[in-house]
Amino acid sequence: MNEVRPLTWRNVIGFGLGDVANNFAFAMGALFLLNYYTDVAGISAAAAGTMLAAVRIYDAVMDIVAGRVIDRTSTRWGRFRPFLLWGSLPLMLLSVAVFSVPASWDATDKLIYAYVTYALLGTAYSFVNIPYGSLATVMTQQPRERAMLGASRTIMAALTFSFLALVLGPVVRSVSGAELQTRLTQFTLILAVMGLGFYFFCFRSTREVVERDVERPALKESVGTLFSNQPLLILCLIALCVLIGYFSMSASAMYFARYVLGDPKQFVSIIVITSLFGTLVSAPLVPMMVGRIGKKKTFLFGLSMGVLGFLSLYFAPASSKIWIFFSLSVAAVGVMIPMTVMWALEADTVEYGEWKTGIRIEGLTYSFFSFTRKCGQALGGSIPAFLLAASGYIPNAAEQSAGALLSIQQGIALVPAIAFMLAFILMLFYPLTDQRHAELVQEIKDRRLRR
Repeated sequence: MNEVRPLTWRNVIGFGLGDVANNFAFAMGALFLLNYYTDVAGISAAAAGTMLAAVRIYDAVMDIVAGRVIDRTSTRWGRFRPFLLWGSLPLMLLSVAVFSVPASWDATDKLIYAYVTYALLGTAYSFVNIPYGSLATVMTQQPRERAMLGASRTIMAALTFSFLALVLGPVVRSVSGAELQTRLTQFTLILAVMGLGFYFFCFRSTREVVERDVERPALKESVGTLFSNQPLLILCLIALCVLIGYFSMSASAMYFARYVLGDPKQFVSIIVITSLFGTLVSAPLVPMMVGRIGKKKTFLFGLSMGVLGFLSLYFAPASSKIWIFFSLSVAAVGVMIPMTVMWALEADTVEYGEWKTGIRIEGLTYSFFSFTRKCGQALGGSIPAFLLAASGYIPNAAEQSAGALLSIQQGIALVPAIAFMLAFILMLFYPLTDQRHAELVQEIKDRRLRR
């Protein structure tokens, strides 16, 4: 294996900007899509929840398809980077389409439109996000540099979440009906143009340097490598739990601000705390903590903070804003630490699979990881919808019943607390420490030199 030069800040920042473009499609859905479907498009909460769950599971399957296609792709620009160009235009256009449900259509036609456009968006996202995420595995094999790449994309994603909440949040709470629909269409068009520019910069500023012995592995070899990768399988279960908690919180934030806190303006505060504050605190900590105690212990530390923060939030009275926002701050750091370390852990599992079988499958490994993440997103984003539907939630009502208020609190706090507890238990059994990963990389290098 040839020695490669260290990553530059251009590499790290350029990689992170790719996640800004991703989140122009992804974060918009996480923050506003459920609320848009129920309160603007006029789709019932139960129907919207079912649709989001079904399409996100379909998206997860498409990730596997995309990973297989990508692993068998080879161009003069590399294996992964070209997809940032080829897939960016349809992805950005579809991100506009999902927020453009025709107001004049009847309920059935609106639901069909939502299914079709959201499914197409998910397909396009798979063929951009899977190669994007796989880039980190071929840009470097150094633990600290991988932590820096993970921190970069986490910071960029948090900044994007906060930007969208600050800019669009006030519009959503103050405008309704046809005017809101017009504003959303205009806003998503602007984001689409910006996203194309960020994808191009990511393409130009990243590189693929890690070698692969088998250029186009057969399906049987790839599947065998995938399912013999014990660290990956455990990490996928952990990611499933973390994403259930995170997306349950995100999908509940607008409802929590409007009905529990009684002030829709607090939605922006919640997103700034959970995304921006959590990231700004955790991102500089993660590379330092990884260097001192390793990725596994850093991950466990973050999960424990998440559990404490969410439990505190669940029991906080609605009248105590200090208690609520302190709990959210603790939970936010607890969320963002594992969310940052997760990307570096996934990259490490690629080397484990290569060491185990001699087959390196970055695309399929990341796509399987993404498959479980999207299942977590589907469940986490849909659980609040089902809780609302079961509690008798009434869209746009001035006040909600006690049962509806409880369901909102469960969605934003109790569900994430339980999910993070499960992730903590699973992480105790994760076997691939930093020391073991370094040994595997050296063994792969020695094996290649002996050939």
